[in-house]
Amino acid sequence: MGRKVHPIGFRLGVNKTWDSRWYAEADKYADQLHEDRAIRELINESTPRAGISTIEIERFPSSVHITVHTSKPGIVIGRKGSNVKELRRQIQELTGTTVKLDISEIENPDLDAKLVAENIANQLERRISHRRAMSRAVGQAMRQGAEGIKVMCSGRLSGIEMARREWQMEGRVPSQTLRADIDFAVAEALTTFGRIGVKAWIYKGEILTEDEEQQEAMDVYVSE
Repeated sequence: MGRKVHPIGFRLGVNKTWDSRWYAEADKYADQLHEDRAIRELINESTPRAGISTIEIERFPSSVHITVHTSKPGIVIGRKGSNVKELRRQIQELTGTTVKLDISEIENPDLDAKLVAENIANQLERRISHRRAMSRAVGQAMRQGAEGIKVMCSGRLSGIEMARREWQMEGRVPSQTLRADIDFAVAEALTTFGRIGVKAWIYKGEILTEDEEQQEAMDVYVSE
């Protein structure tokens, strides 16, 4: 049996942080947890083609701060801010408190694992070959500066009777190095033959602490 650990959960508190950041007592924790999920579902359903990657939620005693990371901020904001105003109103009705909604643009969608996985899933739903979709995603990520990428599709690929798993990889994707900056995401393609799962790992380099950076700079100085 394989021992698989979520790449982001494995690095929480090291070089990754939580998408929801708040504290609640035991009697309120479950309610706010369900509320966070409802907020994310509302935002994703309201803007299905906005290329939303991450929704960060921070709670304060009298307000909720939400940051939406998207590759197409114009769709989320709408003309003269009409869409974002309506979205803020709906979230305020859902939470019953003041909502601050910020839209953050993703400058390079080809290096965002969530957007890469969803892009592959959308191509599979349009009956594009899974090998072609994976190869294109790998090539684009490497051209944009990724140090490594791995994508995997599993299910009834090409409509065959027996489900199988195929993957493509380029560069290196260290799975056990804690300081490695690895973005990971999962998406699903709903095809006429059934669901096809898509996973994407993107390695963007190492995140060093201040002590490690100083030690590395010292090693370079000594070697010179």
